[in-house]
Amino acid sequence: MTIYTSLVHQIFILLYIFTQLFHISTATTIGICYGRVANNLPQPTAAVNLINSNGISSIRLFNPVLESLIPFSGTGIQLTIGVPNEELPTIAAGTPATANDWLQANIFAHVSADQIRYLVVGNEVFLKDPFYTPHIIPAIINLHQALQNLGLSDKIKISSAQAASILSNSFPPSSSSFDTNILPDLTHLLQFLRDTSSPLMVNVYPYFSYINNPQLVSLDSALFRPGNVLNDQGLVYDNLFDQTIDAFIYAMEKEGFGGIPVVVTETGWPTAGGDVASGENALAYNGNVVKRSLNNVGTPKRPGIGVEVFLFDLFDENEKMGNEFEKHFGIFGVDGVKSYDLNFH
Repeated sequence: MTIYTSLVHQIFILLYIFTQLFHISTATTIGICYGRVANNLPQPTAAVNLINSNGISSIRLFNPVLESLIPFSGTGIQLTIGVPNEELPTIAAGTPATANDWLQANIFAHVSADQIRYLVVGNEVFLKDPFYTPHIIPAIINLHQALQNLGLSDKIKISSAQAASILSNSFPPSSSSFDTNILPDLTHLLQFLRDTSSPLMVNVYPYFSYINNPQLVSLDSALFRPGNVLNDQGLVYDNLFDQTIDAFIYAMEKEGFGGIPVVVTETGWPTAGGDVASGENALAYNGNVVKRSLNNVGTPKRPGIGVEVFLFDLFDENEKMGNEFEKHFGIFGVDGVKSYDLNFH
């Protein structure tokens, strides 16, 4: 009996060690968006050196411009690369061979496939740029088939980044639903994501939610401050980020697509140019996003499953259109100095 008890005890110890090692090995990735809509940015080689020196291991490029892509070659930095909206009609109208030619010419001739994590086919097309909507799924299918032919479809996952506005209702999370106008196309996308074990990619900005509805949205909730608590069917929410992620999960479940992971392809907080835009608030928001992801906190609906995020943005972008705050999401100044003391690991 003593030997049996000792053996069981040893087994439990081994299982505990294994689970701890597994937890460490599956830490959620923190990525940074490298937007380049500016005329005063450092050279891409300097930007890559800055990324490396800060231990940032994952970068999102909105398009495969060679000037910014080539310096990443051989660095080991994982890349999430956008297929721009304007490229979709040509790729969609072609064949897998056409898609392969595009991949080879724009990406694989310049950086190893081993460095590519995701292809983001189109950015915020549904509702915001509907001209390209009919081209999304055909382009994705051709690109996926091209990756299959290259033996890369298990390594490089394909999705399409969507704005939070594809939800017609998001509060409370359990009542969320997708805009019915996009459901036919969105359903095809969700089917592809489920079939290929790929994530739904969403751009999430509690900052926008707050400034657009300050009477209804709590700044404390947007900034992860204690105070406002929402109890939604037994799940307790104390921040807007979790509410938004779970709203997408509930909406997918309502359409029969439970289990698809969610990746946040953009999130951030501006340091200037608008109401409550400051370095202090940007640090509070991004700092909490990073900590929660690295610690695999997850959300109330998916606890313990860290949310992979790409923080927006590496630098301020002084040629961005729209409101002034759109130009001030940079985590680093163009001189390479952090705009606020954010840690990435």
